[in-house]
Amino acid sequence: MMAEKKKCRTQERIGVYPGSFDPLTNGHLDVIRRASKLFDKLIVGVLVNDSKKNPLFTMEERVALIKKATAGIPNVEVGSFKGLLVDFVKENNAVAIVKGLRAVSDYEYELQMAALNRHIDSDIDTIFLMADIQNSFLSSSVVKELAWHGGNIDGLVPDEIKEDIVRSINRLRSGSSES
Repeated sequence: MMAEKKKCRTQERIGVYPGSFDPLTNGHLDVIRRASKLFDKLIVGVLVNDSKKNPLFTMEERVALIKKATAGIPNVEVGSFKGLLVDFVKENNAVAIVKGLRAVSDYEYELQMAALNRHIDSDIDTIFLMADIQNSFLSSSVVKELAWHGGNIDGLVPDEIKEDIVRSINRLRSGSSES
């Protein structure tokens, strides 16, 4: 019994924060900062979401942007995956999935996903972190829409990646006006 307890204390506690992060917002970054305090290592898992068409950034670009924005958080790593989240969690020896919640509608969906993931692997827990009230309206879709129409995205996205987002939107906007 004592040997088991000692083993648990020395085992690295790893969490996974999954999402498409297209683009990363200050709401995402807030969850990353807070979750990084709960784990020895937090892996931000950038997923290929086939249901989301026309991404602003490629998978590789999203990973690079998140690395840039989280460079000052020493226990955060960024990876990418396609397929089941549970498989990515197991491959990384993680013990929990971290999900940020903005509203009741997020909770209803995320509760279903947490139950499904728990059904698939009962050793994996899901931790919900409520969005800071200043970020409760914030989503990647809102940021893209605002930027597309020339709105100011200051304070909505990490300063380190703001220009990357504006540049990508401008590139898309100029490409769509040619067609």
